[in-house]
Amino acid sequence: MASSPDLLFSLRSNFYIGAYQAAINNSDVPGLSQEDAIERDSLVYRSYIAMGSNELVINEVDSSAPTALQAVKMLAVYLSGDKEGAKASIQEWLSDAAIANNPTLRLIAGIIYMHEQDYNEALKYTNAGGTMELFALNVQIFIKMHRSDYAEKQLKIMQQIDEDHTLTQLANAWLNLAVGGSKIQEAYLIFQDFSEKYQMSGKILNGKAVCCMHMGRFDEAEQLLIDALGKNTKDSETLANLVVCSLHLGKSPSRFFGQLKLSNPEHILVKRAAAAEDNFERAMQSVA
Repeated sequence: MASSPDLLFSLRSNFYIGAYQAAINNSDVPGLSQEDAIERDSLVYRSYIAMGSNELVINEVDSSAPTALQAVKMLAVYLSGDKEGAKASIQEWLSDAAIANNPTLRLIAGIIYMHEQDYNEALKYTNAGGTMELFALNVQIFIKMHRSDYAEKQLKIMQQIDEDHTLTQLANAWLNLAVGGSKIQEAYLIFQDFSEKYQMSGKILNGKAVCCMHMGRFDEAEQLLIDALGKNTKDSETLANLVVCSLHLGKSPSRFFGQLKLSNPEHILVKRAAAAEDNFERAMQSVA
């Protein structure tokens, strides 16, 4: 029988690679310390959120729950549509010196402000790092800011702590994709290694597919993305990648784009398409 540390390690790994149902299914870890039990519960609730079950988290986490779980609940509240309410609660807790340094609270603040595309605000809470998840989120934020040099510094810190950590390998793959060129093949090999070591997840399939698209292997990318869609028909990143892949293959992306609009109307691809349509309409009216 696996020990509690091994079971918790497995739960973390499943969550990090996007195998959310596996993380939930294997969350019955006995004999945990209070700190580890809170981490387990945080990862389980975040898995439910990743699968779209925001209401379950909102209903189960009550006001007596630890700070980390309250923060996770606010992520569910935010993603359910009450963005201002969630941000107000997060800001109130961050102004409380007794809990402001809670790593999960800082992580959730960073995630919420990354959703807002307010990267400077996100970095206020994440830049000090302290956990592998915070360092990994910093890598993502700096990539979004087109500052791969800063992302690389964060990655080096992670490599010094644990080069083989799942998040270190993922962050390395993200940075390789951002840098491009010969680094794409290195990113592909990382995702390939994950697919051999862990349960195949939508996140891994998307990672491999994006690498394939960068390398011009669109037929292979399409099959990987279809496999990912089979795991979650509402996953917005899979649908967005299928839109792009379909265009490169000369196929109509309308079905995937329609699904994306329904599942995530706030997705940047949907917003860009809407802006382009508005610009086209204005241009047509000006010459009418």
